[in-house]
Amino acid sequence: MSDNPSFVLNAIEKVAYEQRPIPEIGDDDVLVEVKKTGICGSDVHYLVHGRIGDFVVESPMVLGHESAGIISKGRAPCFCCYTSYQLLICVVGKNVKSVKAGDRVAMEPGVSCRKCDACKSGRYQLCPDMIFAATPPYDGTLARYYRLPADLVYLLPAHLTLEDGAMMEPLSVAVHSVHSLANLQPNQTIAVFGCGPVGLLCMAVAKALGASRIIAVDIVDSRLEFAKSYAATETYKPPTPQEGESKIAYSKRSSDILKQTLGVEERGDKAIDIVLDASGAEVSIQTGLFIAKIGGTFIQVGMGQPEVVFPVSQLLAKELVVKGSFRYGPGDYRLAIALAAAHRIDLKPMVTHRFKFDDAVTAFKATKAGKSEDGKALIKAIISGPDVSVDEY
Repeated sequence: MSDNPSFVLNAIEKVAYEQRPIPEIGDDDVLVEVKKTGICGSDVHYLVHGRIGDFVVESPMVLGHESAGIISKGRAPCFCCYTSYQLLICVVGKNVKSVKAGDRVAMEPGVSCRKCDACKSGRYQLCPDMIFAATPPYDGTLARYYRLPADLVYLLPAHLTLEDGAMMEPLSVAVHSVHSLANLQPNQTIAVFGCGPVGLLCMAVAKALGASRIIAVDIVDSRLEFAKSYAATETYKPPTPQEGESKIAYSKRSSDILKQTLGVEERGDKAIDIVLDASGAEVSIQTGLFIAKIGGTFIQVGMGQPEVVFPVSQLLAKELVVKGSFRYGPGDYRLAIALAAAHRIDLKPMVTHRFKFDDAVTAFKATKAGKSEDGKALIKAIISGPDVSVDEY
């Protein structure tokens, strides 16, 4: 059966709605009716550039991976006989006990092999055979139906909406960075470079975990204002580069201004325990290393240029712990849901724009521009599933 309308990237800047077959599930799988999907920067990057690093779109690919939905109830229209007869389809594998048809779930969109050294060591996000939604060559979730192993769907508490469920994917990225990798402890301090969705959620996680100081850094005033109202305790807007100034010289000057303006030191109570870059910008990475405390931690989660100038002397002289952050791993989704369910993180302010499935092109255009046609600044856009109202949360 092919009653599975999907939003497909066919080539750079070329998308189309297509009917795809309804996925067949295995004994340990479930079939999810996708109801809400957030647009990620990676989705836009594939649309505009056709690749991210070594991941190249070489054949048509369904976009989307930040999703939530309902375990399908097992019926689909039959078009072959031109009647309203409903065909039964298998929606819950025979070995599945954790969820049932009709359950509302957040969807973790990466299926690892479960056999390699990375998987067995508890770092399945590094699996070399990961099947990740909307990462070439695998289709994403912007469709009516999507198949997942049952252990990669998570029941949503009754008071969390399906939009909240879709936001669990970027929130899990933040949980992985701030909690699992940086190991932020109560009363520690953190500076976050980049006030896009992931950066903002990293601040929210830091606040929920008891950070005493959260510094938001960005070059856009409206994003800094949102960050201050959402989770940050302080903000910093870097200066304009001077003519002829190298990036490393600019970053050193910017770091000096930040330290002076906000009273940041390299040791003691006024030092920054954790610096996290969610921008991917070379100067942000450099500045972050310059302001990190001696013996502190630096986490790189933003993806930008594949190669940057790195002030290695800061790494050496300060004995910094530097880690790259890639997606999320064991326990991250569950903690993300727990923080939202306990009202320690409010995801609703993050969703600034909502679109019907048929308006996905407009949604991507607005996300790319950072604002909708009416000029309203965009933080996160959510696309409803086929036949789902934008007001159905």
